[in-house]
Amino acid sequence: YTGNSWSNLCPNGVTCAANCALDGANYSGTYGMTTNSNSLTLKFVTVGPYSTKVSSRVYLIDAADSEYQMFNLKNQEFTFDIDVSNLPCGLNGVLYFEMDADDGQSKYPGNKAGTGYCDANVEGWTPSANDANASTAKDGACCNEMDIW
Repeated sequence: YTGNSWSNLCPNGVTCAANCALDGANYSGTYGMTTNSNSLTLKFVTVGPYSTKVSSRVYLIDAADSEYQMFNLKNQEFTFDIDVSNLPCGLNGVLYFEMDADDGQSKYPGNKAGTGYCDANVEGWTPSANDANASTAKDGACCNEMDIW
């Protein structure tokens, strides 16, 4: 995906799976993700040597390293701190729950590969009229989403 259009390597899911290999990620350099003790920092805009990455998302893997960590919140307290003092104007910082524990491995590529993303908004991929790094997605898996912040 470059400049609001898909490359010829990935015009659809089947072709993309045949043409592309999964590679490790430089989480701090590409996605602006760092950890320190019990904290996680996500930079919303990360300027790298080859591109500018807008938005980052991260999912917690369970202790068995096989599924996403589930949060059973009924009659429980969930607390978090978010520092938005450096969030640039016009950007949206969010926290939400959305994925199944197995990331749909029975139906879709799994969470270990990082390719089984689902969202409540996936139909009809359309490029953003005013942001070359944003769009709505046509391909992907639909799932429930609960926005927390």
